Amino acid sequence: MSDLKRSPLDSLHREAGGRMVPFAGWEMPVMYQSILEEHRAVRESVGQFDISHMGQLFVEGEGAEEWLNRLLTNDVSALEDGQGQYTFLLNEAGGVIDDLIIYRIEEGSYFLVVNAACLSADLAWFGKHAVEGVSLRDESEGLAGIAVQGPNSVDVFSRVFGGRTLPSRNGIDVLSVEGKNLWICRTGYTGEDGFEFFCSSGAAERWWEEFAEAGAKPCGLGSRDSLRLEKCYPLNGSDLTPERTPLEAGLGFFVKLDKGEFIGSDVLQKQKEEKPTERLMAIQCNEKGAPPRPGYRVLDADGEALGVLTSGVLSPILGLGIGMAYLPVAKAKVGTDVFIESRGKKMPAKVVKKPFVA
Repeated sequence: MSDLKRSPLDSLHREAGGRMVPFAGWEMPVMYQSILEEHRAVRESVGQFDISHMGQLFVEGEGAEEWLNRLLTNDVSALEDGQGQYTFLLNEAGGVIDDLIIYRIEEGSYFLVVNAACLSADLAWFGKHAVEGVSLRDESEGLAGIAVQGPNSVDVFSRVFGGRTLPSRNGIDVLSVEGKNLWICRTGYTGEDGFEFFCSSGAAERWWEEFAEAGAKPCGLGSRDSLRLEKCYPLNGSDLTPERTPLEAGLGFFVKLDKGEFIGSDVLQKQKEEKPTERLMAIQCNEKGAPPRPGYRVLDADGEALGVLTSGVLSPILGLGIGMAYLPVAKAKVGTDVFIESRGKKMPAKVVKKPFVA
């Protein structure tokens, strides 16, 4: 793991007993004591995750809105100051290069939070389509990120910041503390209320410890994955790929085909009219057993292969295996009985409505 990047919080993770693993070119904690305990902390109280591996980009200029709207699927022009939205960066075939969050700080000034594994590809794509008068600045190296998630996250923020309130859902605030900017976003990736906090790398340990003192339990990548999958939130590189479109992933709500042309829009318009032949579906095991894993085949009642799991875990809330897979629409509607194949064994399962946990 000598070539992996280390988070500004690396020493704190190790002191706390974090089990470090490679992830998207970084060495990150997968868990501390227990994925189950960390999962429940977020669902029932509050936890915090190191998200310093994610990329932070700033786009500025008079033509920034128009430029971003030609590159992203959601409607950037709908954003007001302090608002954000989930969106996709697509290739010409309509496949997903990255799913990201964009926030409008003020007119002509935007903050983008992108996936760690996609940062280089994103920068190359933005660079390929650069226009005069719009600047893109990558601040990922100098910033650290912490996601505080769970029903008690509002209370944690209030304690740390002397009664200050969080921005509204999907909003952003930019605060100045001791002459340094802090970016506070309220978006989340766990299905719970919470906030994402970005600061200079040198200040990361201070804020991590302050959130911990206010009640936030350290959580790793393991619980982050089980939390997001219970809500059927997709993972880039697994559920979302350059070979799959947002419509196939069932995420058409974040694709605004009526806003005007953007990269990939012609492909998506045709796909919408003709309807996708495969969709990303939720699959739940019928009984307790070994957790399903990505790559396991999904079979129909006759043993015919329908697809493979793109994600799979044991749901701590349901106590059952859950997963997602691209399946033929004609053969795998909600309610369809299927099998998940693991090492020659067939686990009975069913295609269910999203999400697994409301």
